[in-house]
Amino acid sequence: MQIRYSNERGHANRGWLDSYHSFSFADYYDPNWMGFSVLRVINEDVIAPAKGFGTHSHNDMEIITYILKGELAHKDSMGNVETIKQGYVQRMTAGTGVSHSEFNASATEAVHLLQIWITPNQLHLTPGYEDKYFDAALKLNQWCLLASQNGAQHSLIVHQDIALYAAQLTDKQALNYTLKPNRKAYLQIALGAVEVNGKRLTAGDAAMFEANEMLEIKTLDSAEVLLFDLP
Repeated sequence: MQIRYSNERGHANRGWLDSYHSFSFADYYDPNWMGFSVLRVINEDVIAPAKGFGTHSHNDMEIITYILKGELAHKDSMGNVETIKQGYVQRMTAGTGVSHSEFNASATEAVHLLQIWITPNQLHLTPGYEDKYFDAALKLNQWCLLASQNGAQHSLIVHQDIALYAAQLTDKQALNYTLKPNRKAYLQIALGAVEVNGKRLTAGDAAMFEANEMLEIKTLDSAEVLLFDLP
């Protein structure tokens, strides 16, 4: 198990945006942290009320947005105009090219989110969009599949051989996950505090695993975690 602590991430505070970068992104560059397997970006963003990202473009990337708190207004060149709230997960296939804007939909409350980029299994895909609400009960002390290559269990479809899970753990609960051969795992602590294979991790920390390992997660407090099963 390799640990990446929260304070080791890149950090940029632009006033309206407070952002932590798990991997090299924008002005933050570290050749040792260019990604993990097909996971290229995990940015933890807090966006001030009524502020956000103006229209900008992406291509050849699977972009997942996970809302931890608040509301995000999304508009894109495919014609999608959506407001996604806490509990929602959004997937955008940038493919041959897409433009979009993202703004905090609230004039009074910050929005807290994770934006995730995954390298697709093929280039020049047709751009696409999907979002879904996952009730907290589906994540309560168990793994809830949010995104997968085949859309299993009503998950979002991602054009890559991954499985993205979330769990919301209550006090003193335990949850395990066993990696299959030739797979990797990336565990992001989104909120709260847990013990992972005997190591204490808190919000913003991450742990990486290689094949044939068992992840043993015990809650030290209430917590929310994301688990990426990767090639």
